[in-house]
Amino acid sequence: MCQNLRGRREWFGVDVIVVGCGAIGLTAAIRMRESGLDVRIVAADPPLETTSSVAAALWYPYKAYPEDRVLSWGSRTFEVFEELARVPESGVRMREGVELWWDPAPDPWWAGAVPGVRRCTEEELPPGYRDGHSFTAPVVEMPVYLGYLVDRFVRAGGRIERRAIASLEEIVDGRVVVNCAGLGARELVGDASMEPIRGQIVRVRNPGLERFLLDEDNPEGVTYIVPRSEDCILGGTAEEGEWDTKPDPETAAGILRRCTAFEPRLAGAEVLEHKVGLRPGRPEIRLEREDTNHGPPLVHNYGHGGSGITLSWGCAEETLRLVQRALEER
Repeated sequence: MCQNLRGRREWFGVDVIVVGCGAIGLTAAIRMRESGLDVRIVAADPPLETTSSVAAALWYPYKAYPEDRVLSWGSRTFEVFEELARVPESGVRMREGVELWWDPAPDPWWAGAVPGVRRCTEEELPPGYRDGHSFTAPVVEMPVYLGYLVDRFVRAGGRIERRAIASLEEIVDGRVVVNCAGLGARELVGDASMEPIRGQIVRVRNPGLERFLLDEDNPEGVTYIVPRSEDCILGGTAEEGEWDTKPDPETAAGILRRCTAFEPRLAGAEVLEHKVGLRPGRPEIRLEREDTNHGPPLVHNYGHGGSGITLSWGCAEETLRLVQRALEER
């Protein structure tokens, strides 16, 4: 997937260097490259080794702030995913599903971004639940989608270098540097407000499920079932400040128990994988330009919590606008 670049001469005159190769970095790089800018990516890890690869990747704003900007970015991303759902190789599919609540709940704050959100009827609610919402949203099969993004970027003339950096000051060959380092921004730019939100999932073979299910309010832990073409992502956890990336067997057993209680067809489903990802948590997403006394202007695009996929295209387009203004002023 990645192409190594040799020699600094090849980087001379590059418009933009993007740091980070997860969904946020790839999407921003694609938007800028397809707008005509010369864009390169530098990343320590290839896409399939990033947190993005672990995501259940259902469009759903989760642990990302502030809500007004999240709604705007999420609405635009929803529109793009509706278009990508018509591209078979993208790995994006529109699926119906429900979000369930143990007590009466208001309409979702994000409902303005999603056509056709409706309240569940009493007959649609599982035993013990008093409210819920039904809606159709994009589900993104991440291994397929990340490959699609890389191919799209490379076909457009972009290049990727696998290289770890300790500071953005090391990047001196681009006219603008875009920081999409996710949780790595904690060390890369000294952002102590960045905290991991640990998410553990179980991936099982899909026994024929089509609809997703969300229960964020479950007293035993966050619960979700996200079916994909061949498998299902079962979750999960949302442990703030927890850095451990080793799957916990007891946690996995709890995930399987909760999900099977919702969907008996999961009983006996073949377990394919246990994985942990660290969501890049931050009090507010950082999407802004920073001018320095030395080196090129910086555009930061990180801190998306559990909403990287949900906000990716909207944030990419705002990143493009910030970069274009910075280039015009240079």
